[in-house]
Amino acid sequence: MSDLGKTAVAPSFSLRGLMTSLASPWSFVVVIPVVVALLDSNNFWPVVTFAFKAFASTAPLIAFAVFLIAYLKAAGAEAMVAEAFKGREVRMIFLAALFGGLAPFCSCEVIPFIAGLLALGAPLSAVMAFWLSSPLIDPPTLLITAGALGWEFAIGKAIAAIALGLFGGFAIRAIMQAGAFTSPLKQQSSCSSCGCGSDPFTGKAVWKFWNEQKRREAFKAELISNGLFLIKWLAFAYILEALLVTYVPAELIARLVGGEGILPIAIAALVGMPAYLNSYVAPPLLAGLMEQGMTGGAAMSFMVAGAVSSIPAMTAVWSLVRPPVFASYLCLGVTGAIASGILFQMIV
Repeated sequence: MSDLGKTAVAPSFSLRGLMTSLASPWSFVVVIPVVVALLDSNNFWPVVTFAFKAFASTAPLIAFAVFLIAYLKAAGAEAMVAEAFKGREVRMIFLAALFGGLAPFCSCEVIPFIAGLLALGAPLSAVMAFWLSSPLIDPPTLLITAGALGWEFAIGKAIAAIALGLFGGFAIRAIMQAGAFTSPLKQQSSCSSCGCGSDPFTGKAVWKFWNEQKRREAFKAELISNGLFLIKWLAFAYILEALLVTYVPAELIARLVGGEGILPIAIAALVGMPAYLNSYVAPPLLAGLMEQGMTGGAAMSFMVAGAVSSIPAMTAVWSLVRPPVFASYLCLGVTGAIASGILFQMIV
């Protein structure tokens, strides 16, 4: 009853909260068609129809991707990934590059995992191999890329992820043998707002997770959260692709990142670094760019460079290691992106 005597306080207006809500992909999904209807009503239905058909065509792959990532998280697949960081260094580099594409980590979760590996003495070369390959591909990204750009491109990106991990791992190994990076970690490296998590070398994957209530609950939570996450970003991506195809002249794209040679591929890598959104938005946007004249090599270079230099990926590296290691990460990523684009263009 004493609560009745308290004066109710009206919720205060938060400009930052309002701006965050307006910046949500859901807001853009609603606002963009409305703006098109007001400013160019003739293209309203073409834009909306294009985005809806593109989303519907990848819906089965999205559903499977959501199920797969929820299964991996509920089963505790991180324990299997940690096995890559045991044994001899060369073996670790190969396994880290391979498992980097299979790890069910979001950009936030990879920080405490990597922090634990480095703190427990895993060599920087193997960690760098994992760090470079992990942002490029994972099961959901592979399926979404295949849906938007075809399996040829998706498999090419997966191979590029592993190759970049190997390139970075062995490059760091050679640099360390020359006497550099003797103390790669920052003195006061925090584990981020996600928490430090448990020792990555402990635990065991439980593939029949449905026998444990806690894992069943984790599966349900991951299924819902990842489903909403992918639907949100892909709806936004397909709206952007529809705008791109409708309003950006094909000649402009072809002039900038079309044609043969190394220059368009290098330009795509440099443009991809600041312009990249995330691995779920990029494939539909690149599909639109390729329809407008972007070459496959330039698209691959854009995607690889953008994934390595995306804000979450760079934040993960910067939060844990010293600036020279961070600079090496970026240089290896951009160099590998250009090389991936050139090789993909030559082969495909």
